Amino acid sequence: MRWDAQKIADEGAGPGELELPGLSRMPGWLRTVRRPEFAGVVFHEVMAKRVLNRVPPTSGMPFEWTINPYRGCSHACTYCFARKSHTYLDFDSGRDFDSQVVVKVNAAEVVGRELAAPRWARASVAMGTNTDPYQRAEGRYRLMPGIIGALTGARTPFSILTKGTLLARDLPLLSEAAGRVQVWIGVSLALLDPELQERLEPGTPAPAARLNLVRRVREAGLDCSVMVAPVLPYLTDSDDALNGLFAELAAAGATKVSAWPLHLRPGSREWFFDWLRREHPELVVRYERLYARGSTVDRRYAGWLAERVGGLLPRHRLAPGSQTRPVTRPDESVPAEQLALL
Repeated sequence: MRWDAQKIADEGAGPGELELPGLSRMPGWLRTVRRPEFAGVVFHEVMAKRVLNRVPPTSGMPFEWTINPYRGCSHACTYCFARKSHTYLDFDSGRDFDSQVVVKVNAAEVVGRELAAPRWARASVAMGTNTDPYQRAEGRYRLMPGIIGALTGARTPFSILTKGTLLARDLPLLSEAAGRVQVWIGVSLALLDPELQERLEPGTPAPAARLNLVRRVREAGLDCSVMVAPVLPYLTDSDDALNGLFAELAAAGATKVSAWPLHLRPGSREWFFDWLRREHPELVVRYERLYARGSTVDRRYAGWLAERVGGLLPRHRLAPGSQTRPVTRPDESVPAEQLALL
């Protein structure tokens, strides 16, 4: 497991810990634990040397640095684009990603030290770009308050994207931070159907709970963008599904809304297609056609979806986010009946 961190001496396993001699020889490993309140999830606690990650300038992202206090995610979203990153730790991108969670227990301390460096230029920092900083583990480890405090103290602008309603716990801190630095809060919510959500994202809070989180963020005086992502072809892209979701987002007070289609990188592609074969075998051929060229959906579908979203947002008086429309535009729009043949 390629955990770039310092070696911590193994002091033996205490109550609730697991004796894993192989892991104990890995750099940065502190201990591996299971907890009864997190059935089926194993936590690998590590001491990190670095927590701030530089984003390559060529990425086109609107931020320069990221923080990921956790690796792996108990949200268990079948489509999660970050699954491949777990293989860098010698885990698999499927079940291990959902159940083997690496916790950087000293994240707040390390971030504080990194931000105090004379060369730190107060560049923007994004959280939630790989795995969710407010997944269930945060309820136990409470890493985010220290990280938020360090960023605020260093006058560093930051953003958080999450599906986790645990963010509500830190709204007082975030409101205070917003008085000193630029703070951007985003909630990810792709669908309203609780039954489909339970099958697609079994570890995430219910759609109603995330709508309530949007309300609470707005009541705290903060803007709240919503990422309607991913939109799943033939599952969540109907007029009824999108129109209903946008209506609820408007009622909850969402500041801006972005939407884009499913992206299937290696690692997530295989896991999602396994799910699709089990749950919706009738759609497998259609998806194979839509994603015949790789991770990105057919550009005609992307353009068709962008036009649909662009027409629905004004109807609900919702401001578009920066990534509502695809990077590559199609030469012409495609009627729905043609899209059904893809």
